[in-house]
Amino acid sequence: MKAEIIAVGTEILLGDIVNTDAQVISLGLDELGIDVYYQTVVGDNPERLRAVLDIARKRSDLIITTGGLGPTLDDLTRETIADAFGKKLVLHEPSLRRITAFFDRIGREMTPNNVKQAMLPAGCTVLPNDWGTAPGCAFEADGVHVLMLPGPPRECTPLFRTAGMAYLSKLAGGVIVSHNIHIFGMGESQMEDCLHDLMEAGRNPTLAPYAKDGECLVRVTAKAESAEKAENLLAPAVQQVCGRLGDVVYGIDVGSLEQAVAQKLTARGLTLAVAESCTGGLLSKRITDVAGASKFYKGGACTYCNEIKMKILGVRKETLDAYTAVSVQTAEEMARGIARAYGTDIGIGITGYAGPDGGEDGTPAGTIHIGICFQGEAQVRTICSPRGRENARRDAANHALDMILRAAEKGTNGRAKPAP
Repeated sequence: MKAEIIAVGTEILLGDIVNTDAQVISLGLDELGIDVYYQTVVGDNPERLRAVLDIARKRSDLIITTGGLGPTLDDLTRETIADAFGKKLVLHEPSLRRITAFFDRIGREMTPNNVKQAMLPAGCTVLPNDWGTAPGCAFEADGVHVLMLPGPPRECTPLFRTAGMAYLSKLAGGVIVSHNIHIFGMGESQMEDCLHDLMEAGRNPTLAPYAKDGECLVRVTAKAESAEKAENLLAPAVQQVCGRLGDVVYGIDVGSLEQAVAQKLTARGLTLAVAESCTGGLLSKRITDVAGASKFYKGGACTYCNEIKMKILGVRKETLDAYTAVSVQTAEEMARGIARAYGTDIGIGITGYAGPDGGEDGTPAGTIHIGICFQGEAQVRTICSPRGRENARRDAANHALDMILRAAEKGTNGRAKPAP
């Protein structure tokens, strides 16, 4: 099945908003085994939308539109699509009742133009919208399936992930199940080279590599008559990939490094505190973005000046004088100091030159030292991330999370480099 996504909205063309709907839908279609061949953005203009639809229906089996389902005069997606496919719009009473109840619930008066949101193509499958007023809908005409979704991401994403994907799964045939193998410490090209033969040979299950911010993942997908049979196909493939990649795999279906850390520390009953310099609280933010972080995260300190490093963390003046604030020795003492001050099992200390400038001694920008103290034993990992300040800070946080995870899994025999 060839799919095409059409985003309707002049605000997207003008750059006022980013078309995140297309990303969400593309990822969902990939899970269903439906290939996206084209993506188009068109303004709120019925003539131009009709022209786009005329092209799409000739080259695609599935057309998914987002936007233009609102109550205002420029919201004409519903009317234009109905006309293009010879569908009559009729009032869908259950949708009208839902829209009316929505306004009653929020205590606002429903204006007459909201009624048009309940006008849907005759005979369509209605996709109830529990997150807004405009329902989605789907129909088939002349061998082409059409799915209409609201534009606001807070509505489009949950509606597509629930009702939309349930509708499309019937078209895809069978059951499709995927597992994501999360990788840190290996680049995308090296990962692809390591798995190249498996990717070429894979038909069911299939392997698809992806690069994320500073990390990678491999999605293994199988299609079968039932979820159980799909899982039976996936199990040996996932095991083979994990065996091939080794300890760069930090989890399966864990979402992110910080979520993997949260799961591991909670399961092990370990506690954590962090001391940050060049990352300015980024590590703490990412950790506390995970619900339930208070079970293991005791607190953090941003220590940008030497006085605070000494006063709060107990970094020795002799260390700072001899090795400077950006050094392996200082990172280690920061990690030890924060663990001691907060009484935690694990302490992290980060210090470095995020950029744009490096050290006066010629140390390049992007040089960052990350210390970890786990139950009294300390190690330091040094990285160089010369691709700008934002990337350096992100990479430092990623490495710190990786070190925490490895320490919790293996004690201090993880992949961190020992301090001299």
